[in-house]
Amino acid sequence: MSTAVNRRWLLASRPEGAPVVENFRFDEAVLPVPGPGEMLLRVIYLSLDPYMRGRMSDAKSYAAPVPIGGLMEGETVAEVMESHNPDFVPGDIVLARIGWQSYGLSDGSGVRKIARGSVPISTALGVLGMPGLTAYAGLKNIGMPKAGETVVVAAASGPVGSAVGQIARIRGARAVGIAGGAEKCAYLIDELGFDAAVDHRAPDFAEQLARACPDGIDVYFENVSGKVFDAVFPLFNQFARMPVCGTIAFYNATGFPEMETIVPALMRAVLTKRLRIQGFIVYDFASDYPDFARDMAGWIAEGRVKYREDVVDGIEKAPDAFIGLLKGKNFGKMVVRVGPDSIDE
Repeated sequence: MSTAVNRRWLLASRPEGAPVVENFRFDEAVLPVPGPGEMLLRVIYLSLDPYMRGRMSDAKSYAAPVPIGGLMEGETVAEVMESHNPDFVPGDIVLARIGWQSYGLSDGSGVRKIARGSVPISTALGVLGMPGLTAYAGLKNIGMPKAGETVVVAAASGPVGSAVGQIARIRGARAVGIAGGAEKCAYLIDELGFDAAVDHRAPDFAEQLARACPDGIDVYFENVSGKVFDAVFPLFNQFARMPVCGTIAFYNATGFPEMETIVPALMRAVLTKRLRIQGFIVYDFASDYPDFARDMAGWIAEGRVKYREDVVDGIEKAPDAFIGLLKGKNFGKMVVRVGPDSIDE
């Protein structure tokens, strides 16, 4: 342990538009030493998620930005190496928000133990973690799909979207996924059981979406916005619901000129169609976690929910992988394998 170093990524500068590698700074430091009540964690997997783009900005938001020179924020699956906390012992595998680094300290706040089982421990960052809960809670509390209704989800091959479509099917609804490219669309139908899939890169995307939703759209789970929403919007049925958990099309935007033309039509539709549009942060529905954990684990065991991970090896590749994520280059939940599952590997 004495020869180990803590490899980490810091925020070097705030992006203007899309992030570039130069916005990050690689750093090596001595291992932190746990104090009273603390524990030293060795990161095994680091989660990369679109919300991190917001943390790189100092625009007002629901969470504080990463300061310049600060450690990039992120959730991890880690192993307890040394513990002065009575609730954790060396060898425990935990879910902890300690950021883009190979080692970190925690006092145990917000840390949850992960039991090894039939699925990889990395799923605690995906289908059994924050993305899965986002899909579950957003549909349950805002989308509220009914049997026979049409549920459309953008970024459908990603960790949130893929879970949304599969849960909608379990609830008896018809699931239509929007994804980028023929391979991802085929995956939605052939592997995940979606009823239809539409490629948002197709020149006639809006027409294809309309054909895939002959009875209109009752629930649209918004992860993207932009041109995808433009095609969805005319298809809303009366009393349609739209949970909004992401607008990735705008994350790198420096202005919104297109909004000047859509706002009047949108507001009229909200009124005349009695639409319900509600943004949410997953932690708004933290009380749903026990039900989610039980249901999702059961659905996976029964084969009713499937998942896919996009694993990148090495913490040094985190910035490139994150930049690719924002461009839709990932296929499934993106995680970085920072270290071996066991120190004996």
